[in-house]
Amino acid sequence: MAVFSYAGRNQNGDEVSGALDAASAEVAAHQLLAGGIYPTAIKQNKAESDEEGISFSIGRKVKADELIILTRQLYSLTKAGVPLNKSMHGLATTLKNNYLVKVLRDVEKNLNSGVTLSSAMSRHVEVFPRLYVSMVMVGENSGRLDEAFKELIDHLELEQETARRIGGAFRYPMFVFIALCIAIVILNLFVIPVFADLFTQFGAELPLMTKILLATSNFFINYWGLLLVISMGSLAAFLSWINKDKGRIKWDAFKLRIPLVGSIILRAVLARFCRTFAMMMSAGVPLLQGVELCSTTVGNAAIGERIKGMRKGIERGESLLQAIGNSEMFTPLVMQMVAVGEQTGQVDEMLNEVADFYNREVDYEIKNLSANMEPILIVMMAILVGILALGIFLPMWDMFGVVQG
Repeated sequence: MAVFSYAGRNQNGDEVSGALDAASAEVAAHQLLAGGIYPTAIKQNKAESDEEGISFSIGRKVKADELIILTRQLYSLTKAGVPLNKSMHGLATTLKNNYLVKVLRDVEKNLNSGVTLSSAMSRHVEVFPRLYVSMVMVGENSGRLDEAFKELIDHLELEQETARRIGGAFRYPMFVFIALCIAIVILNLFVIPVFADLFTQFGAELPLMTKILLATSNFFINYWGLLLVISMGSLAAFLSWINKDKGRIKWDAFKLRIPLVGSIILRAVLARFCRTFAMMMSAGVPLLQGVELCSTTVGNAAIGERIKGMRKGIERGESLLQAIGNSEMFTPLVMQMVAVGEQTGQVDEMLNEVADFYNREVDYEIKNLSANMEPILIVMMAILVGILALGIFLPMWDMFGVVQG
């Protein structure tokens, strides 16, 4: 953790300044915005970080199931009126995940020193996402922390179920594709060389396809080490590229254009945005802050950039409907639903309806994905079999004919 000095204005327009602990300047800005302070300057006072806090975030992850269970327990304890510090202490003694135990003990320590729960959680962004922390802060400010936990449970469970459905739909095509790749490698390294020796012994005139297969096999055998190095280097370069902002945006934009699966990803991302934004609005999160949070939680950097464009439009004085329209992400039907929501003052309910609409489309496309992928997979298998037939089996039949003759 580091200490940041800040200057800004509160909701009344008065100038304020002070210092706070945060994991980064971005987290510090988030804490200030959630507390009703609009920062104009944030400066880190010291470069040193809390070593224990750093050890928390290196090579550690908390599974979605564990976060959901933890949130359920926090909801039950908060609803029962158990003090937060005692809740953290009790949960830390029952959990099996040692990393999560350390996080909860750190949260308990901060609670005992007078820090709010949302501020304590914001120091562990690898466990509690910004959306999670913002909902907790809204619950603290409104005195409805138990309801905030309940909404988070529903949100996390829906996100997990959607991820499982999409992952399940992609599992079969990926399995077939990987099997084809393995088959090609085995053929080139072990099967084709045997036939090459056989063809050499007979001294037969080989067709062009057979020569291509033999040349490919020889290349695999003689340069497999080089191919392995190139593959690993390419993978490392690709991972480094997508870890940068520009690379991640371009890669996420490309995923939206992939045939058959791109539309599923797009609809799932838009459903997540609508449901998350609806939850933010119903909880009373300020509009600009809600849009900013959604841009970082939709799970697609390209869509996140468009949502940031929405935020800039709202800052210029555009209505929510105008900002959504300028983003060019939604269909006219969705725009009409948002317009009705603005007119009736029920934007959050309409956004939930839009999210349900997109989720139904995702379910429909997932059910049809296997049927749509089967012809492509059959064609790929047919091409592989055709290459083997032309390159290996035809010359063998010719040789058998010569031997018999």
